[in-house]
Amino acid sequence: MTSVSEPTVAQATENIYASLRADNADIDAHIATLKAALIREGLKQAVFDPTKLAQNNRSGRKLMQAYFRQRGVSVRFSDQ
Repeated sequence: MTSVSEPTVAQATENIYASLRADNADIDAHIATLKAALIREGLKQAVFDPTKLAQNNRSGRKLMQAYFRQRGVSVRFSDQ
């Protein structure tokens, strides 16, 4: 029996961008979805485009990395 289509890493990442634009609405649920998608796809890190972030500065990126790391997701940015 197959489950309902589970989000891909790309879809989960887009949901996180939308959440960040919406003042972090449901961010923890989206991080959990991303973590599960990373595991399913065999990936070690989520890659984000810093130009899509609300806080595209060093401190904003570091804060995001720390927050995601606490939830078990390693983050890097496409400009690194």
